[in-house]
Amino acid sequence: MDGYDGIEKMRLAEVEDPKPGRGEVLLRVRYAALNPADAFLARGMYPAKPALPHILGRDAVGEVVAAGAGVEWPKVGESAGILRCEVGVNARGALADLVVAPACSLAPIPHGWSAEEMAAAPLVFLTAWQALTQWSEPEAPPKAGSVVLVTGASGGVGVATVLLGKSMGLTVVGLSRSAEKGEKLKELGADAVFSPDDRDLRTKVMAAIAPKRVDIAVDSIGGALFAQVVAMLGYGGKISVVGRSGGPVPEFNTGTLFFRRNRIGGVAVHDYTPESAQFVWKEIVRRLAEGGKRPVVDRVFAFEDVKAAFARLAEGPMGKVVVRVAG
Repeated sequence: MDGYDGIEKMRLAEVEDPKPGRGEVLLRVRYAALNPADAFLARGMYPAKPALPHILGRDAVGEVVAAGAGVEWPKVGESAGILRCEVGVNARGALADLVVAPACSLAPIPHGWSAEEMAAAPLVFLTAWQALTQWSEPEAPPKAGSVVLVTGASGGVGVATVLLGKSMGLTVVGLSRSAEKGEKLKELGADAVFSPDDRDLRTKVMAAIAPKRVDIAVDSIGGALFAQVVAMLGYGGKISVVGRSGGPVPEFNTGTLFFRRNRIGGVAVHDYTPESAQFVWKEIVRRLAEGGKRPVVDRVFAFEDVKAAFARLAEGPMGKVVVRVAG
């Protein structure tokens, strides 16, 4: 990207090969996954303002082709995925043949997972984990039996929240406009799924979870739906905000928060240190393995079709959109 004019202005080009420094490795990228944050950054709607031209792409898996000084793992020839770092944010991203990443921010492909699944998982699962656990100190899963409401449940963070929520023994209610996606979400473990467009949404959700109310909402939508989410919260209920695909919240009455002591908090994966990301990632992989679950990949696009892949992301996929860069 040469400017902040959106995905449509991106171009395919040849650039100089990057070289790893101390503590870094050079990955030959096999698969990269797309995130809404990439599209926001491309439109100048993200806090980071990297030097231009910039290459997007925060999630990826690839083979190590070179390592800088001080790197003990991964070794040349081994495969690894990027967890969370400045790759694709302020540093050159993974929508490229080659990308440099800190060795401390890499992880092996979990047993039984495909390379595509590894490329798809880290950012959304780390986001979902923070959204579910950020309300306790130290961060810990909510009490078993708590009710979590997931807006945009069929998206990347939504699916991750459903899977992690069930691993924590939570009652999970998802919102999705697609009946087909709703059935898939139930297959993944969601206890109930409703359309956010349903005029009786609040009545149906409250009936499904009665006599309880929502303990935590993980919201990626915002917009006009937000007021309804607040109305479904119980005493001490909380909203973890992870996105705003529905746009600004119109005429929000803060008085609706008063008498049930509700709280709203943003989720920010840049708060993860390399060490904390590694710790949480191991816990995520363990929980998925115990539940016999794996990341959900919506569709894999060819590298030259990156813009079409972003268009699919904007449509609302079932899980993650992945780009095949090489191999």
